[in-house]
Amino acid sequence: MQDPTIYPITVEGKRLLEEELKRLITVERPLVIQMIETARAHGDLKENAEYHAAKEKQSFMEGRIQHINSMITAQVIDPATLNYPHIVFGATVTLEDIDSGQEVTYKIVGVDEADISKSKISIASPIARALIGKKKGDEVKVTTPKGSTTFEIRGIEYK
Repeated sequence: MQDPTIYPITVEGKRLLEEELKRLITVERPLVIQMIETARAHGDLKENAEYHAAKEKQSFMEGRIQHINSMITAQVIDPATLNYPHIVFGATVTLEDIDSGQEVTYKIVGVDEADISKSKISIASPIARALIGKKKGDEVKVTTPKGSTTFEIRGIEYK
């Protein structure tokens, strides 16, 4: 588990984590407790797969609750309050692939907020690490598992 003081989260990310935490505590936890009680009623716990599966689910869920509790106390940053000429956490960055001319836009977010399908990349990702501190017009070479790509920074927004 990452130290939450290393990676900040956005206001939206904190809200989503708080919603997940509430659901885990008020809905999921009681369901798992009921599953354990039902499985326990079936008798011998040594060979009770239902019981062991419920206990494993409970363990995972409690770990997630603990992780979320540590994350929502991390530094929360509202990108809309930022206005820098260079890229920092929370920036929405438009990049142009120098070779293909294709444009992509990413928002740099906290580790638990990352969702590439929504163009949200983790502050810990290779792309975000390469972009931090750069300005519009800069060229940035990014090395990812797929290889190296050079991007030109076309725009930086804080929203």
